[in-house]
Amino acid sequence: MTILSYRGRVVSDADIVAINKLITDYPHDSRRSLSVRLCSIWGWTQPNGYPRDMVCRGLMLALHRAGHITLPPPRHVSAGRRSVVGVRRTAEVDATPFNATVKQIQPLRIMQVRRTPDEKLYADLVAHYHYLGYTQPVGEHLKYVVFYNQRPIACCAFSSSPRHIGSRDRFIGWDPATRRANIHLIAYNTRYLILPWVTIRHLASHLLSRIAQRISDDWQTIYRHPLYLLETFVDTERFAGTCYKAANWTYLGLTTGRGKNDQTNRVNRSIKAIWAYPLRKDFRKRLIHVS
Repeated sequence: MTILSYRGRVVSDADIVAINKLITDYPHDSRRSLSVRLCSIWGWTQPNGYPRDMVCRGLMLALHRAGHITLPPPRHVSAGRRSVVGVRRTAEVDATPFNATVKQIQPLRIMQVRRTPDEKLYADLVAHYHYLGYTQPVGEHLKYVVFYNQRPIACCAFSSSPRHIGSRDRFIGWDPATRRANIHLIAYNTRYLILPWVTIRHLASHLLSRIAQRISDDWQTIYRHPLYLLETFVDTERFAGTCYKAANWTYLGLTTGRGKNDQTNRVNRSIKAIWAYPLRKDFRKRLIHVS
């Protein structure tokens, strides 16, 4: 009997028995260690060979909340949505006002900081200065910090794309089976932050264009596959999406405001504008192709 389907993984009664036995056999393991062990048992890996332990952790948490398994207490506790575990002190960042033009600050260093020491700097800046705070992404993701000389001025992150977005799927023209097979070839811009003391006209659109030029190669380096399309959601109650428009992203429409698990058919969150940016002219052909 199927108990749960989570990000393409179907969990049965037999799986529940096996997971409970794993937890019993390793009573001193953290949730992360248990998820790594379960990935090894299932052979659940990313295209680059790394275990899908963060996705597995989400699956185990869903089973825990549903009462099917009992996980050990978390080792670290986050302050709401803003994780502050192991990040640098904000006091180390130069927050004096910085006014310039894009031309004056060249050359910029756009550093991909995933799995580098500067990943902590990214987490700290986003936790303190982005209106959504910082949460650790699940699944494939990259994080960027932009430096002028040694001074950080912006942060940007991309993660695994949401599985179903109506206007995006119509824009591509794929069917559900093809979407499930190729959704990993799209990345979602989850965070974008120009630090509040930085005033540089056109910087946001400039950085979007610069990152779009390199992100597929960066993704290939870590996850062993390219990207063909970028997307993002812009909260229409807060922003107009001006920098995405200026960077030649395409407006696709609005979200329903109901969320993926809605059962009421009523708006329960802010409406988001959906924007997309093809990384290749033949992106549709590549996204619709199933190997």
